[in-house]
Amino acid sequence: MFARYLLLFLGVFACSTSAVLIRMSATDPFVLTALRLLIAAVFLAPVLRAEMRRHGAAFTRDHLRRTRLPALVLAIHMVSWTLGARMTAVAQSTLIVNLVPVALPFFLFWIARENINRAEVAGTVLAIVGLLMLSAKDALTGGGSVAGDAVCLFSMLLFALYLALGRRNRDFPSVWLYVIPVYGQAALICLVAALPWIRTFEAGSGREWAIMVGLAAIPTVCGHSLLNAAMRRIRGQIVSLCNSSQFLFAGVMGYFLFGEVPRAVFYAASAIVLAGVAIVAFSTPAESGAQEEAL
Repeated sequence: MFARYLLLFLGVFACSTSAVLIRMSATDPFVLTALRLLIAAVFLAPVLRAEMRRHGAAFTRDHLRRTRLPALVLAIHMVSWTLGARMTAVAQSTLIVNLVPVALPFFLFWIARENINRAEVAGTVLAIVGLLMLSAKDALTGGGSVAGDAVCLFSMLLFALYLALGRRNRDFPSVWLYVIPVYGQAALICLVAALPWIRTFEAGSGREWAIMVGLAAIPTVCGHSLLNAAMRRIRGQIVSLCNSSQFLFAGVMGYFLFGEVPRAVFYAASAIVLAGVAIVAFSTPAESGAQEEAL
C-alpha cells in the first residue's frame, strides 16, 4: 500500500514541475511546446515499437484516424498551458489547470453519455466560486493576471476534453497505441504552428535544450506514466483529488525560484476550489472514473 501512494506522490510532484520549467525557459511558447512533445514522442518510440509487435495486427487505420482529434485538442491545450503558465503565478496557474476533475464529468456526459449527479454540479459551482475569487483578486489588486487565469481555465477545459476523448477511445488494443500516436501528431501540429517563430529559438543554448528535455522527461513521460500506474492500483477519485494538489508543490518551487508569495486570498480561494474538487471526486462512482493524466 505504501508503495502505491509513493508512486502517486512522485507522479504528482513530477507533473507539478511543468509550470516551473516553462517559466524558466525563454523559448517561444509554440516552439517550446512543439519540441517538448517531439522529444517525449522520441523517448516513447521504443515503447511504441514493442506495442506494435504485440498488438500490430489489431491496430487498424480506423484506430489511427481516431487519434487525430485528440492530437489536435492536446496540441492546443499544451500551447495554451505554456502561454498561461507564463502569464500568472506558478501556484495559481497550476491550481487552475488541474481542475480537470470538476469539468470532466460534463465532458463525459456530452461525449460518453455518463450521467452527472447533483454532487458533481454542486462541487463544480463551488470550484467556480473559488476561481472567481482568484480572478477578482487579480483584477482589483493587480497582483496577478486575469487574462492568464482565463488562458489557464481554457487550457484546463481542453485537457478535460482530451481525457473524455480518451475515455471514448478506451477500446484501443493498448493504451500506448493511443497515447504515443496522439503525442506524435500533436508534436507535428505544434511544429507547423511554430514555423513563424522557429528562427527565434536559440539552437546553441544548452540551457534551453536542458529545460525542454526536462519538460519531456519529468512532467510528460515520468509524470504521466506514474499517474497511470497509480490509476491501476488506487481508486480513480483519490488519484484525481491528489493530482489537484499539484499547486502546493508548484507554489513552494515558485517561492524559492521566483520569489512568488501568494496573497492571503489565494489560500482561501484554494480551500474553496479543493473543497469543490473533493465533492466531485468522491461523488463519482468508481466504475465511471476516467483515466487521469497530469500537465
